[in-house]
Amino acid sequence: MDQHLTQRAFTSILEHFVATGRAPHYAELADALDIGVEEAREAQQAAVEASPIASCWMAHDTDLIESWAPFSNVPTQYLVSVDGIQKWYGQ
Repeated sequence: MDQHLTQRAFTSILEHFVATGRAPHYAELADALDIGVEEAREAQQAAVEASPIASCWMAHDTDLIESWAPFSNVPTQYLVSVDGIQKWYGQ
């Protein structure tokens, strides 16, 4: 996997979390990166594998993001608010 694409995927996922409060599906990632859906799924997986210290992981036995530091894609007791808006969950 191209390291530049892996980094773009990592950054795009984080930006999507910031903008929407949730992780993108890899089909949405494909649109954001202007690549095919399968290539986006592979880039997403490469980003997870390249950043074990960054605490990014997929939901068990799926290709869906569960957590992307510092955000959680599933509700947790850690609510994150910015300027009075709460749309994120922390890890």
